[in-house]
Amino acid sequence: QVQLVESGGGSVEAGGSLRLSCAASAYRASLYNMAWFRQAPGKEREGVASITIIGGTRYADSVKGRFTISKDNAKNTLYLQMNSLKPEDTAMYYCAAARAAEGLNPRVYDYWGQGTQVTVSS
Repeated sequence: QVQLVESGGGSVEAGGSLRLSCAASAYRASLYNMAWFRQAPGKEREGVASITIIGGTRYADSVKGRFTISKDNAKNTLYLQMNSLKPEDTAMYYCAAARAAEGLNPRVYDYWGQGTQVTVSS
């Protein structure tokens, strides 16, 4: 069982930056593939970025070059550095963990946090 708690969301102006954190509470949380997803009102949940156990990363085309996913295994913490934020990045952001699967498909993830809100104003 993995418990995930996100933090770091907030309100920023377009062009600004935020860093999201996701603290994982589990024995050997480093053995899980992790990802960030987001969901805006009235839209489906979409994958933003993922990172595998060995550090391989994937990004949605909409965030490539602006967002960076990383993790600190010693702290059991996942991060999402978001730069050059746009109003269309406004959403609830969730972190997720999976033992076997990886990538940007939300259906393959086993554990989810409660989310942290990101609002970008123009």
